[in-house]
Amino acid sequence: MLARAKDPKDGGSRIAIIMNGSPLFTGDAGSGESEIRRYILENDLLEALLALPEQLFYNTGIATYVWVLTNRKTPVRKSKVQLIDATSFWVPMRKSLGDKRREIPLDRARDIVKILSDFKDGDTRPVTTDGKTEDVIVSRIVPTTHFGFRKITVDRPLRLNFQATPERIARLEEEKGFKDLAESKKKGAAGIREREEGRLLQEAIRKLVRGLPDSLYKDREEFTRALDAAAKQAQLRLGGPVRKAILSALAERDVKAAICRDADGNAEPDPELRDTESVPLAESVEAFFDREVKPHVRDAWIDTSKRDGKDGNVGIVGYEINFNRYFYRYTPPRSLEEIEAEIRAIEADIVRMLGEVTGSVPGVVA
Repeated sequence: MLARAKDPKDGGSRIAIIMNGSPLFTGDAGSGESEIRRYILENDLLEALLALPEQLFYNTGIATYVWVLTNRKTPVRKSKVQLIDATSFWVPMRKSLGDKRREIPLDRARDIVKILSDFKDGDTRPVTTDGKTEDVIVSRIVPTTHFGFRKITVDRPLRLNFQATPERIARLEEEKGFKDLAESKKKGAAGIREREEGRLLQEAIRKLVRGLPDSLYKDREEFTRALDAAAKQAQLRLGGPVRKAILSALAERDVKAAICRDADGNAEPDPELRDTESVPLAESVEAFFDREVKPHVRDAWIDTSKRDGKDGNVGIVGYEINFNRYFYRYTPPRSLEEIEAEIRAIEADIVRMLGEVTGSVPGVVA
């Protein structure tokens, strides 16, 4: 629809489309859905978003929303989006039609249009719930940037201990680098010979790891030196995949172990501890990280290699519209005394009904 809109020079276009709630938030940062929302909001094409009552349509009772899109916004609406909560603007139908049990009468429809036209933040309307009428906010004016965020990746260092215990040595049999030694892509005699050589090498490696000291190493470099020394003494040459398989089998995560580092001395990230944070676009990534993450996880850092494909900055830009967040109304829970009284009343009803069934006197236990 936007692709077929008139050019603003020719008067532009105004488009309204009804969709379910998933286009508001479906898709992670950088996904196709998020990028569509990003295009619409960064190009200031979303004029308003209206939440309609449920059970309005014959074939579905789900919540629906009207997207009002335009490329000819008035100056007062520039860089802003109006959110309208019209979920209470309905009356029940005299007779249901499939899932359609409600309708919006003409006067309420005109009121929705008036709310859109007035463009007032905090505009209110009386709403009756459970026999109680109160004024509730039905209109919010929000900057377009308010829906955007940067998804940053937060890493923590890998910490491992190493020990040649029978349980850990047994795990070596399941490591791909170790199992591949006894495999061959060659056919015929050459394949048989290669597989036999691999099995002999596997047995030599088993003997090697069984002969390692059963000390608990809390530093990977220290354990690697011990492994290399044992391999040299056994006259075994450990290739990269085999060495990786041994280290993986004999390792366990240990928060008190030394940090594992790469060849350049940089801390290696632990994939199991990797997490993400959503930083509002209006806020600095570093300031957010220092305030929300660093005080709780002091050894964490931001993976600066994860950058947005369009602006090149740290963090993948995403857009989502959490509509209900802007119209949330806190409802205090009932008092404990009220809840307790209700429970006691229910218990009394149960005792009375049991008495009627059994013919016994309520409150008297036989």
